Amino acid sequence: QVQLVESGGGLVQAGGSLRLSCTTSRSIFSISLMGWYRQAPGKQRELVATINNGGSATNYADSVKGRFTISRDNAKNTVYLQMNSLKPEDTAVYYCNSHVPFPRRDYWGQGTQVTVSS
Repeated sequence: QVQLVESGGGLVQAGGSLRLSCTTSRSIFSISLMGWYRQAPGKQRELVATINNGGSATNYADSVKGRFTISRDNAKNTVYLQMNSLKPEDTAVYYCNSHVPFPRRDYWGQGTQVTVSS
């Protein structure tokens, strides 16, 4: 059973920073497009950022561009989301995702709460 273990969520004031981490098994991590998604109360889950398995290509939601940075350490099987200049609207449960293209399958972490107070 594939597990994605997340950490780093919490409560922070607007303008502050947090770093999320997500670790999984090497066999999955090395072939996966890794991503972060978030879901706010009453809203659908949305993409925050993705990074390819080599770490050379990233993609961000417009709402977080310039403030969030996704990165990965392949030696540690870990993907990170550095979140700066946080806003109250960033408040959500953040989920780590591992997308394996062939055969196509997705794995999800349990979610970590990020709360930004104004």
